[in-house]
Amino acid sequence: MKKDEQYKRLILREFYYSNILSATELSERIGKSLPLIIRTVNNLVKEKILQESGYAPSSGGRRPIIYTINKKALYILSVSMDQLVTRISLMDLENRHVRGIERFELPLKNNPDVLKKLAKKLLEVIKESGISKSKIIGIGIGMPGFIDVEKGVNYSFPLMSNGTGTIVEYLSTATKLPVYIDNDSSVIALAEYRFGNAQQKLNSMVINIGWGVGLGMILNGRLFRGNNGFAGEFSHIPLFNNNKLCSCGKSGCLETETSMLVLLEKAAEGLKAGKISSLPKHFPTGDIEKDCESIVEAATRGDKFCVELLAQIAYNIGRGMAILIHILNPQSVILSGRGSLAGKLWMAPVQQALNEHCIPRLADHTEVEVSKLGYEAELIGSAALVMENYVHQN
Repeated sequence: MKKDEQYKRLILREFYYSNILSATELSERIGKSLPLIIRTVNNLVKEKILQESGYAPSSGGRRPIIYTINKKALYILSVSMDQLVTRISLMDLENRHVRGIERFELPLKNNPDVLKKLAKKLLEVIKESGISKSKIIGIGIGMPGFIDVEKGVNYSFPLMSNGTGTIVEYLSTATKLPVYIDNDSSVIALAEYRFGNAQQKLNSMVINIGWGVGLGMILNGRLFRGNNGFAGEFSHIPLFNNNKLCSCGKSGCLETETSMLVLLEKAAEGLKAGKISSLPKHFPTGDIEKDCESIVEAATRGDKFCVELLAQIAYNIGRGMAILIHILNPQSVILSGRGSLAGKLWMAPVQQALNEHCIPRLADHTEVEVSKLGYEAELIGSAALVMENYVHQN
């Protein structure tokens, strides 16, 4: 890649994360000379990728021009996958959905057609957007499982490749676009660090509450993946003697008492046993996303049964959180992902668990928060994954 192109991409990455900047601010952030930055910015303005956005406040001298990205210049195709449901969104560089979010059921387990169906849907989204593929800088995908970022492989769902090369190779060939994949909890942590509750924090744990319970770690201001990329398997801490089989093949893991699937299971069992609730008459309906949302909505309205269900799960997440705090002493722990839609309902039972299981000197200096990005976090993080790699993209 030519140096001029690399400088352009470095500058675009800074605008993606900060939105509005002056040439002086860019020079300080990138560590390049001001004349070089001004020349590159001017070229980006001529190409209609950047645009002037007024003047910065005066600090005594001449007011510098500030710039922003032309939101119609470049786009990212963002994909959020879990074990059962996939969401796709074409996003501009301000993380706004161009045509809404495409949602469809796509089970990953024992499904050799995953990549074929995903590639077809990606191409449909691009075509229906009416946006030229030349304006799309890449596809970012967050997915559950043991992900080898460098090789583009998901070891947890090996049938995804089905003899067609790696996930990245297959999708890149099908779409003719650069593709990047990472673990769903890692991309959620990236979103929180760049745009959410973990901004300006060097050490944060981001708990992804979904059909499992994942963990993304920001350590010393960087996304931490461990020795070979598999760090953060929070779900599989063995905490319970409940004789429940976990998805990993072991029993008694944190996931067996804390996931949103467990929430649905316990809700159905409780209703069958005669618990009184405002949940719909035909609950569960079989649509796990809607059923999950129904429980959360009922709890936020004060439904005692649903509040108790969420409290049980939150307390057990707090037990696992106490272990993280003891080992890593983070500045903050952020509850994110699908489950964060329950908002402040998590806080009291989590805090109760920390009061009981965490050394006060450690717990007192760790802030526990619910994500402001919520269920959007994975889509935002998948888009950010593309921008993280854009500078080095051929």
